[in-house]
Amino acid sequence: MTTLTNPGNAAIVVTGDARWASVVNRDAQADGSFVYSVRTTGVYCRPSCAARLARPENVRFHASPAEAESAGFRPCKRCRPDLPPPAQRNAALVARACRLIDEAEEEPSLDDLAQAVGLSPFHFHRVFKKVAGLTPKAYAAAKRTQRVRDGLAASRTVTEAIYDAGFNGSGRFYAKTDAMLGMTPRTYRAGGADTRIRFAVGACSLGAVLVAMTGKGLCSILLGDDPEALVRDFQDRFAKAELVGDDTDFASLVAQVVGLVEAPGEGADLPLDIRGTAFQQRVWQALRAIPAGETTSYAEIARRIGSPGAVRAVASACAANPLAVAIPCHRVVRTDGGLAGYRWGIERKRALIEREAAA
Repeated sequence: MTTLTNPGNAAIVVTGDARWASVVNRDAQADGSFVYSVRTTGVYCRPSCAARLARPENVRFHASPAEAESAGFRPCKRCRPDLPPPAQRNAALVARACRLIDEAEEEPSLDDLAQAVGLSPFHFHRVFKKVAGLTPKAYAAAKRTQRVRDGLAASRTVTEAIYDAGFNGSGRFYAKTDAMLGMTPRTYRAGGADTRIRFAVGACSLGAVLVAMTGKGLCSILLGDDPEALVRDFQDRFAKAELVGDDTDFASLVAQVVGLVEAPGEGADLPLDIRGTAFQQRVWQALRAIPAGETTSYAEIARRIGSPGAVRAVASACAANPLAVAIPCHRVVRTDGGLAGYRWGIERKRALIEREAAA
């Protein structure tokens, strides 16, 4: 702890302390490592406090709020240094709201959720989106989709699954069915029975590539070393679907996909059947806007979609991408330029980036 002997020496001692630089810069990363008190106001603050900067001769540093209070200082009402850091408090509030959504039989309103965590609806909506990476409504919709999927697999009837998922009527459910499941509930419940999915396995310079297409567009582009493993993985998703092997027309589509791998600079206007959560859709749309030959960071993608605090969620959405190359998640790297992970292997990611840069 810095000791103040007199005002003149105090200014020299404080300004020479690295902690003073954190206070001057209002560095939130320093929050929790120390607090500082101001002799003239009798309060102590966290380093990131937005209050007017005190004169250095009036400042003392303390290892903890308890130490500052034992010295006779009271907590600042603006930065609340006696409470956990704002990011930690917000994360706890959002986690509580998520539990309320998870446990509710029907989707709670924004006002009810905000009241439950003690915030105004506007502030709660902003905090939730910043922490979770999507709005409360989008989170509730994603949970409801998962409930529908689980319910259709376990319930005796579709109607039972509808009400178990929190829908108060079949009309609203069927209006959202296509976006949630990509097929009718009865077809999904039957494991994809009566669904026609064309697929084929081809070869490219990066190994095997499996291409699958519904009536709406490409639903899977998978890369790997073992063609049989790719087929097994795909078949497991829709065990009862009608899987149709390649034909002449489909072979040309596979060739277009291979072209994306071999000559990415040329691009391709392929029909896509993209299905995911609201947040995943936003991330995947942002990925498709990255030009071939360029890379960007997970943090930048989070900023572009309006959720700068959702860097990890962006990385998870990239990992869940079912359409290799068509949705170019390989163009996203760490802030320091590192390649990070890639669903189809780091070496393939490196090869795609180098190939696009050369093109």
